[in-house]
Amino acid sequence: MSLRDRRQALIDRPDLQGDAFCRAYTAVADSWLTELFDTATDGDPRGIALVAVGGYGRKELSPYSDLDVLLVHRGRRDVSALADRIWYPVWDEGISLDHSVRSPNEALDLAGEDLRVALGLLDARVVCGDPKAAEPLVSGARERWARQKPPWLDVLADLVVERHASHGDVAFLLEPDLKEAHGGLRDVAALAALVGAVPSLADYVDTTAIDDARSVLTRVRVALHRRAGRALDKLLLQSQDEVAAALGEADSDGLMAAVAGAGRTVSWESDDAWRRQGSRSEQPGRRRRRRSRTGGSDGQIGPSEPGLTVVEGEVVLTDEADVSGDASLSLRLAAAAAEHSLPISRDALNLLGRKAPAPDSPWSVPLRSVLVRALAAGPPAVLALEALEQRMLFSRYLPEWVAVRNKPQRNPYHRFTVDRHLLETAANAATIAHRVERQDLLLLGALLHDIGKGFPGDHTEAGMEVVASVGTRLGLAPADVETLVTMVRLHLLLPEVATRRDLEDPATARRVADEVGDPATLDLLAALVEADGLATGPSAWGPWKAGLVSDLVERTGLLLAGERSLPRSPWLTEELQAVMETVRSQGMPALSIDGSVVTVVAPDRPGLLADVTGVLALHGLNVRSADVTGEDGVAVEVFTAEPARGRWPAAARLAEDLAAVGAGRLALDTRLAEKAHTYRNERRSVAPQLVEARVTVDNSASERASVVEVRAEDVVGQLHRITRALGANGLDVASARVSTFGPAVVDAFYVRTVGGGKLVDPRAIDAVARSLRDAVARDAGLPATG
Repeated sequence: MSLRDRRQALIDRPDLQGDAFCRAYTAVADSWLTELFDTATDGDPRGIALVAVGGYGRKELSPYSDLDVLLVHRGRRDVSALADRIWYPVWDEGISLDHSVRSPNEALDLAGEDLRVALGLLDARVVCGDPKAAEPLVSGARERWARQKPPWLDVLADLVVERHASHGDVAFLLEPDLKEAHGGLRDVAALAALVGAVPSLADYVDTTAIDDARSVLTRVRVALHRRAGRALDKLLLQSQDEVAAALGEADSDGLMAAVAGAGRTVSWESDDAWRRQGSRSEQPGRRRRRRSRTGGSDGQIGPSEPGLTVVEGEVVLTDEADVSGDASLSLRLAAAAAEHSLPISRDALNLLGRKAPAPDSPWSVPLRSVLVRALAAGPPAVLALEALEQRMLFSRYLPEWVAVRNKPQRNPYHRFTVDRHLLETAANAATIAHRVERQDLLLLGALLHDIGKGFPGDHTEAGMEVVASVGTRLGLAPADVETLVTMVRLHLLLPEVATRRDLEDPATARRVADEVGDPATLDLLAALVEADGLATGPSAWGPWKAGLVSDLVERTGLLLAGERSLPRSPWLTEELQAVMETVRSQGMPALSIDGSVVTVVAPDRPGLLADVTGVLALHGLNVRSADVTGEDGVAVEVFTAEPARGRWPAAARLAEDLAAVGAGRLALDTRLAEKAHTYRNERRSVAPQLVEARVTVDNSASERASVVEVRAEDVVGQLHRITRALGANGLDVASARVSTFGPAVVDAFYVRTVGGGKLVDPRAIDAVARSLRDAVARDAGLPATG
């Protein structure tokens, strides 16, 4: 039986999961390769052996892992022919093979030049053949590594740091790489290599916890390979439900919580060992090298920190520390560590985990001040508070934290689990806290704004209830508790209004002013929105959204300060008027690009907006906003846009295609459908499911127009299809706003009827909504709902 068939037989056995599958597949691979080896050597293995290295050497073969092998020989002249008789059958099987042929000395010399080879040989295992041929290599590689000849550890440490920066964290990412990310399987192997070179570090590593975490990640990786039918280590959203079902998890949230817990354990153990190695390498007599996350000098932190000091570059408890009586001690430990960018002693965390008391309720002012102080340290506070939570100390202060710990967001708009997102938001808020009067409320609001995601129901409503309870328990004044509740209630208000409503419409700012109530709360919300957006992901905050929110905050602030009217931007400049005259006389469209603003001046005609948006989409431009006006038969359409692939098309080419569409020479719908199909196939790997199409009509958002909101999948040409459907229903679009949330887009259109009024007839509203749902569902292949 071929190796592919034997592997498939194992894949088809649902009882073989995780480590059990890896061991079974390794045994099958060993047996099959041994058969090849015996045939190739005609039963004469003298002086030659087949050695498994790397993951194969560790017996950690997932379904589609490479076979990493080394044919070791002691001067056999027929080694090349023997190798071909082994390698070719493997290639014929379509099995990924990483192979080489070396004498022991050649392999050891190469390990002295290539870290990857050196690491692979640490797990060398003889599969078949003459053990004596391989023994000098197996023992020599481990001996040289133990003696650090050459000294690879510094290089490996730097590679570990670079890999973490590139791949993020297993514990906190929405779609973690189980192998390469911080806390993944590669870290387990790197930690073993570190301990192999510095055996004394084994005293500080919880090997049982590491092995349990490795087992969890391996179990998920094997299931992921099975589901994908190929080598795949990134646990994408679209795979999580199926992997969870295959592993018997209740749902994907349970799966991702287990993955996050394993990632936390691996990163915690690994980081601590590497930090200790970094401190060791900086001791007198050793070459000094700068290491991340360490610093400071030994000694008392300060007179205001009884019970804390610094020893060997980490914050520790003194003998005088009141571990079982001082409820502030854990938070003070985290605050001091964050303020000095130092790690927290593991012994201190273990001791506090066993003995630290829960705080009294309500909290004292000094205790609350310590929490605020820790948060005010900014980004270093994330690691310090995460360290507390390794021993469940942070949730001892905030029991509600347990509900969001390791909780995935299940939304590609977010990049972090809920707990990490909250800590990142608070860290961001600390960097801009100088903008607000009540910095304490900003930091607490940032920490708690999404706490409701850990509880049933709407996360905002649940969060308001939770925050009211937490704020009272923290000992805040009733007015401050109410402010925190308002921050939770309105934490989405500014970005939603700024990106979905026309800021030039006076009703927009008035609505926000009525909701917010006072300038101080407006300032808190503005800072929270920025901190939240930066912590969410790259699609949640950028110059475009920041500018819109800033404009909205400025307009709202004027109203709250007593202004009765707001300034409007003049649209008809002398330059634009000249362009309109040229277009009027020549009958040809004019198009210009200035930064992110695309201005189209063209003879007005039915369907012009739909054609323009279609041409922009065809050239890879994502429209973020649109404003439509004009006079005397000439339309002026101004778009804020950004290129999907980073390159702006030439304005002249856009104008040519727009003219071709108007003349019937360019089949716009056909071209857009082809582009949409290609783009959706490229994106599908990150989208967990298709987006339902929804339409709403709001007649209260503006005094002069109806606001039609359409939620649909973010596919090429969607704005074109929607504007075409609006035009077909006799509606003029005055302006539009486009917001993207992962795979979904929410388009808001300010529309008027042919007579210039609002869309108020219920039957007409139903007809428009039905037409829009059909348009996006029919053209994009989506389910339409009411």
